[in-house]
Amino acid sequence: MVTKTMKSTYLLPVLTALLIVLFFLGLPGLKTVSLPQARDRHMGRRDALFITLLTLVYAAVAFWNLGDSRAPQTVRSLDGESALIDLGGQETVSRVQFYTGIGQGSYTFEFSPDGESWLAAGTFEQGHAALLKWQELELPDAPRSPVRYLRITGSGPAELGEVAVYGESGEMLPVSADCPELCDEQALVPAEASYLNSSYFDEIYHARTAWEHLRNIYPYEVSHPPLGKLILSIGISLFGMTPFGWRFMGTLFGVLMLPAMYAFAKKLFGGRLVPGCCAVIFAADFMHFTQTRIATIDTYAVFFILLMYLFMWLFVSTDRWRYLALSGLFFGLGAASKWTCLYAGAGLGLIWLIYWIREALSQKDRHPEEQRDEGARIQDKLLQRPGSFAGAQDDSRVWDAFFKNVLFCLVFFVLIPGVIYYLSYYPYALAKGITSPFDRGYAQIVLENQKFMFTYHSGVTAEHPYSSRWYQWMLDIRPILYYLHYYPDGTRSSFGAWVNPVLCWAGLLALFVLGYMALARRDKKAAFLLLGYLAQLLPWVFIRRITFEYHYFPCTVFLILALGYVFSLMGRRERWRILGLTGLCAALFVLFYPALSGLRVDNTAASALLQWLPTWPF
Repeated sequence: MVTKTMKSTYLLPVLTALLIVLFFLGLPGLKTVSLPQARDRHMGRRDALFITLLTLVYAAVAFWNLGDSRAPQTVRSLDGESALIDLGGQETVSRVQFYTGIGQGSYTFEFSPDGESWLAAGTFEQGHAALLKWQELELPDAPRSPVRYLRITGSGPAELGEVAVYGESGEMLPVSADCPELCDEQALVPAEASYLNSSYFDEIYHARTAWEHLRNIYPYEVSHPPLGKLILSIGISLFGMTPFGWRFMGTLFGVLMLPAMYAFAKKLFGGRLVPGCCAVIFAADFMHFTQTRIATIDTYAVFFILLMYLFMWLFVSTDRWRYLALSGLFFGLGAASKWTCLYAGAGLGLIWLIYWIREALSQKDRHPEEQRDEGARIQDKLLQRPGSFAGAQDDSRVWDAFFKNVLFCLVFFVLIPGVIYYLSYYPYALAKGITSPFDRGYAQIVLENQKFMFTYHSGVTAEHPYSSRWYQWMLDIRPILYYLHYYPDGTRSSFGAWVNPVLCWAGLLALFVLGYMALARRDKKAAFLLLGYLAQLLPWVFIRRITFEYHYFPCTVFLILALGYVFSLMGRRERWRILGLTGLCAALFVLFYPALSGLRVDNTAASALLQWLPTWPF
């Protein structure tokens, strides 16, 4: 029998899908509809006012409850040493809580009533997944006698931060230690561990690596290029090694994505309605919100992908080489952050090649008299825009322009990105005492890391309960759960990463519109966006290693712009239909906010409303 809870759970996704279908029923016939032209592509005061207000509102939501801005900053490695903590008198200990730094190892805990006879209380193994978190020692269940001293003996280079000892009635005891780092920040001890005061998911790698760079320690995590973690370390420099500090830069880049998206949609479609809706949908996307609030490197990769495609569009639509140079620059920054930007680079290369093929074909199709007229017009343009090769007077001019542009691209898409990539390894070298990028040892570090990264990513065999494949991403079938904690009062705190269903499902339909318009109507705008999406998705089709929903994050940029393309086909006459779909997207963000932010809510009610599919872990 279908329960009432199941009915309420499945009613919402069915209703959402129905509204999406009704939206697309309002789309005009694609065979006869006018191709969207970008008018009014320049930012005005109203554009600036709208995107500034949206960005500020989003920033307030994104930075709220991001993480604690205070955490233990002093740590101590007890490798082969012991630390003695004095409770100040005979106490019955109920709990021992402590904060871990970096490094792997183990700790042995012992109690003593007099400092002479010792009773083993347990051992804690500090593996790579236990770092930068508040931990609790599992004490024996046997009746506990009053004790005065706690001795902690370390093995391995594991770092230990603050230690808190609780009495029989649950109160935190005032303590002193012969290692002051273990009890000098007692006011920072939280009541319990949570995402607000501890690391979660891949923060155990990336936040740790950022801190290691600041401390001139050779990093533990070397499976990705360094730049993303160097950007992440800026937040730690500003706000300390705290959850807020290591999440700050990712959230800031997530905020900055909104004006970048608005500018991109403005250049593509013009006006204010479509760019505004694209920016709102991006702000309301689940993946964008959750993924940019975690201290991982994917945010920086997506940010640079957004910019590299923005400037590539400006190049192919205006022929100005400075935009091509900027596209190459952001490609270099992206590649130095994460290798997935190389997929984006392949898409850029294909778009660039198609651009020149179109230039050559359009030149051949032009009548000789038109060529002469066009040549005179272009000569006037060249006086204003040196380096522009649109409308070359003959085939030789086209080929000459092409080969010069190849050399230009070798500089801005190979040489400069290569230099950025190479220099991003400076912290690695510095940790080994190498200060010159021209040192042979520096080059060896870079080379060896490339070999390791390729071997690592091609040979990953790990399993994860929330892993998923590329075809599941396209339909929102298997979100990744980052955090889940149940409270005794029947409430829970949780969050995960997946795409807003409106964007995911409507965006997928919009991709079919792009495909038709690109192939049947030969619209270069549709082809550009479709190639951008496919460049980010298709490589994952052939990858057999473990993958997750967040790998779909770069594709969401093009899903949004694909919807923007559909909006532009509908025009202002369908503005209420466009605003309705945008509003539905925003409404789902509000509905799912507890599962995106960790907000504590009733467990039963949340499951009834939010577990739309059996594979959703909410």
